[in-house]
Amino acid sequence: MSTIAELDTPAVLIDLDRVEANLKRVQDYADAHGLKLRPHIKTHKLPRFAKRAIELGAVGITVQKLGEAEVMADAGITEIFLPYNIIGPAKLARLKALAARINIAVTADSPQTVAGLSATFAGATKPLTVLVECDTGMGRCGVQSPAEAVALAQKIAASPGLHFGGLMTYPAAGQVEANAKWLADAKAALIAANLPPEVVSNGGTPDIWRAHEVKAATEHRPGTYIYMDRFQVAKNVGSFADCALTVLATVVSRPTENRAIIDAGSKALTSDTLGMTGFGLIEAYPEAVIVGLSEEHGTIDLTNCTTKPAIGEKLRIIPNHACVVSNLFDSVTLISGNQVIETVHVDARGRVD
Repeated sequence: MSTIAELDTPAVLIDLDRVEANLKRVQDYADAHGLKLRPHIKTHKLPRFAKRAIELGAVGITVQKLGEAEVMADAGITEIFLPYNIIGPAKLARLKALAARINIAVTADSPQTVAGLSATFAGATKPLTVLVECDTGMGRCGVQSPAEAVALAQKIAASPGLHFGGLMTYPAAGQVEANAKWLADAKAALIAANLPPEVVSNGGTPDIWRAHEVKAATEHRPGTYIYMDRFQVAKNVGSFADCALTVLATVVSRPTENRAIIDAGSKALTSDTLGMTGFGLIEAYPEAVIVGLSEEHGTIDLTNCTTKPAIGEKLRIIPNHACVVSNLFDSVTLISGNQVIETVHVDARGRVD
């Protein structure tokens, strides 16, 4: 069995022990609060981890694109939620093919989306479950008020081939109270309209430990919790000791006393800062700052370091945003401690369609 020190770089390391602990911790929390868990696979893109979450008690998985759903369905996963507006004949045809072999639900936030779904599924043996996407503060997709949610729910319920399934939101981080009120008001309005929602689906990892405060929600869709990252630690979701994904990089240059260059740039670490300083945390040199990324180079400021890395030294970096890193590499290396267990292909990597 080989060790991390023998790996070439840049490489993505996934600590299996931390993955297992993170999965169990959040599943236990959901179980304790009577919430169903439907984890988002966008963070890891690996059927093996999706299946493990289901083994631990998740009711199914969430995906973001049809391509991800197809990969997971091919791997044998049959309960999939795709919270995305599916637009256009090509994608609608793929959705219909998927619905013929698995249980899949989608979302809509406009009559146009509903019309396309209905035209595709009218006459189908099994109606397609459609949830109304709600903008509870994120400012992305979603109907803008509980009244609009009711109107769109009524349209879904009246459309051939469709079944109204409930409400879905991806809330803004730190706005738990506003999210809870929005969903509670929308649920009450739907009940008054004789359209009680079967599912109220909430999401996100940053506020995972407050998910039970959103009383209207029946399920939660966390994603990053499985790996964690520097941003989630900043949001007090966990500690750096919980971070299962690290990028292994090599120092390839020390042009000055206080500058180091690594072989991991924007194609390995992602340029997301998410409001933080630098592009990741170097575990062995926490005072160092990754101040810049070009495509294949990372620039590190060592000014505040008492000890400094040498050329050829390998560094493990906790990225700001783990989800993006998963989509930058064809394969990841599974580890336990310092031992390499296996290198595996990231099956849903690049499935942005």
